[in-house]
Amino acid sequence: FHQACSPFIQTARCYARPVRRKVKDIPSHLDDLPPTMLRKDYANVPIINSVDDVVRRLLSLEMASQKEKVKIKTQQLVEKVRRSPSDNGSHEVQVAILTAKIRTLDEHLQKHPKDKNNRRRMLMAMDQRKKLLSYLRRVRYSTFENTCKVLNIQYSLPPDYNRRPTKRWLVKKAFCIKVW
Repeated sequence: FHQACSPFIQTARCYARPVRRKVKDIPSHLDDLPPTMLRKDYANVPIINSVDDVVRRLLSLEMASQKEKVKIKTQQLVEKVRRSPSDNGSHEVQVAILTAKIRTLDEHLQKHPKDKNNRRRMLMAMDQRKKLLSYLRRVRYSTFENTCKVLNIQYSLPPDYNRRPTKRWLVKKAFCIKVW
């Protein structure tokens, strides 16, 4: 036996209902990895072609963790800029590794904007990458351009440093001019 509730009570119930915020679909830098691709450890195993479909699905990226996907994506970026097969530590490779790390952290921070620790890690990685890129730009400009183009990095020049002239600095400069 239900009592008919008044429109006022019905409105109050709707008002008291918790509002669920819709989570925006954030495009991931891992979206271009095919889900049927095998994990890094199982890609070169010869038996893999004869295994069951279920086992193949378990060993593919469809069931892989975020960490494994990031490893594969990092490896792909490194392969694009690597000078030789044994090149693991050149500046281009370090920039590629940092780029994958920055994109992963950026994606995480879009979902969790209050995560200050990972924001700090991302900013530190960005600073490190900027240092490496500025070195590459100074030393081997063609490599720098190629790395930025392949990894899709927008490099902006740092602003010229202009400090406000203090009274002490002006007096010191005037004294130096007078002495010399």
